[in-house]
Amino acid sequence: MTVAYGREPSLDADAFIDLLERSGLAERRPVGDRLRIEAMLANAGLIVTARAAGLLVGVARAVTDFSYCCYLSDLAVDRAWQGRGVGRGLLRVVRREAGGPGVRCILLSAPGAVGFYERAGLMRHAQCFDFTDTPLD
Repeated sequence: MTVAYGREPSLDADAFIDLLERSGLAERRPVGDRLRIEAMLANAGLIVTARAAGLLVGVARAVTDFSYCCYLSDLAVDRAWQGRGVGRGLLRVVRREAGGPGVRCILLSAPGAVGFYERAGLMRHAQCFDFTDTPLD
């Protein structure tokens, strides 16, 4: 079955939550907080979807300036569609839509997805820091 990729800036929160659940990423996202999910979608600079016969099978959600950098905050593929190239397809479209060659595309991997990113040829970066829960006062 053919997968169609495209920008979908008005992706519905219910569809996004459903895909997060079908992908396994729901355990790492606030799917029980609908207002937060709606804000995540509304404030993303770039949302790319993968659809097969209209069924949402993958989503990439990114924050980007479309010039210098793109942070891929979510890459979710329905478990039934994993291993079919959907994740790589989403990565390609995100890079293209974010501005193409020269735009620095970065992400933080879920522990269980590290192998996928390594197989996809992404380069690990040792200088990444997470200061989410660090007191800065």
